[in-house]
Parts: sequence; C-alpha cells; structure tokens
Amino acid sequence: MKYKHIFFDLDHTLWDFETNSALTLKELYDTHQLSARNIPSFESFYNTYTEHNDRLWDRFRKGFITRNELRTKRFWLTFLDFKIADEPLSKTFSDQFLQILPTKTSLFPNTIEVLEYLTKKGYPIHLITNGFEETQLLKIKNAGIDKYFTHLITSETAGSLKPKREIFDFALSKASTTAGESIMIGDAIDIDVLGARTAGMDQVYFNPSKLPQQQFSTYTISDLSELMAIL
Repeated sequence: MKYKHIFFDLDHTLWDFETNSALTLKELYDTHQLSARNIPSFESFYNTYTEHNDRLWDRFRKGFITRNELRTKRFWLTFLDFKIADEPLSKTFSDQFLQILPTKTSLFPNTIEVLEYLTKKGYPIHLITNGFEETQLLKIKNAGIDKYFTHLITSETAGSLKPKREIFDFALSKASTTAGESIMIGDAIDIDVLGARTAGMDQVYFNPSKLPQQQFSTYTISDLSELMAIL
C-alpha cells in the first residue's frame, strides 16, 4: 500500500455539519419562540447566523479572535441584525447550541461504509480538525464512529490551526508516521488541501457539491465511496 495512515477532516467531510447545525438552530429557534421577536422566519435567522459564523471562523483561524469571542459574537451579531440587543439570550443560545449540536448524528453518505472498508484494509485512521476537542469527541461518539479513529488531533491539542503546517506535523508525529506515507481527506481546499500539501502530504479534496476547483489536489472526489478506488 502506498499510504500507511489516513487522516480525515471531520466537519463537512464525514460529519454533516450543515444538516446538524440547521437541526440544532431550528430546535433553539422554536424553543425560544424567536418568531415572536421580530425574526420573521427560521430561514432568515439561519442565513444571517451562517454569514456571521463563517466570517468569524475565518477570523478565528487567522488568529484575530479567541475561541470564546467566536462562540459568543456569532449569536450576538445575529440577534443585533434583527434589532435584538439581548446579551443573556445570546449567551444562553451559545451555551445551548454547543450542548445540543454534538448530539446530532447526520453523516455524509457512505461514511460508515468507507470507514469499515479502510479499517478492514488495516489502515490506521485519524482525524485532524479545527473544531473544539470536547465538542468533536462528543460528535464522533454520538454518531457511532469514534471506534474507527486511532488519534483525534484538534487545534487545541496541537496549538495550531489548519492550514498551518504545525498541526499537520503534530498529527504525523502523534501517529508515528511520515508525510510521504500519509494522505489527508477534507472538504476545504484552502484549509485541508493546501495545508496538507504544505506539510508534504498527498490530499483528497472532498467536493460533494462539485464546485469549480481553483487549486490542484492529488485526488478529487464527490462521494466518499470513491475513496475505495484510491485506497
């Protein structure tokens, strides 16, 4: 086998973040009766939140804001867009979101099948994620996929965020392997693919929406089952 260790991203690659996040936010939207507070629809709330969340995650990855700022500001700014200046509500929403989100279990199609296939082939499988350690552990446990992974490498334990080389070097050291023996699979071309390439690893760009590809990757797939032809 060319590769001896497999590294996956988690959110948007195996664990369906969009679906699970939307389910969580809809539950909170209904619980807090936001339709009675100048927020006309869940869709408008979700779209506004997503814009703030994406922008703040980008700032977090670049080191401009802290983890706590990310967690609290995304809801505070969302509510402000609807003229709701309610700090206790923002904090409650943030706390409950982080409690409920990891309990959701939607995975991308063929996730279990591919992890079973790779395990039977004898590959050690690992995760490299910018997500928060406690949250990511709960996600994989509740989704029933924790048993497949040898190491979970988070930005918290590595002291570095993808796409920086340091987190990939940390992961390789943790797994006692080398870049040449390893491959990284992830959905973000500028985070997973470019980061792995910088570390000297081959990459699989997971592109289920079949977006136009602006950057080169070793492989590109639109369904996880395509990994079986590569590995």
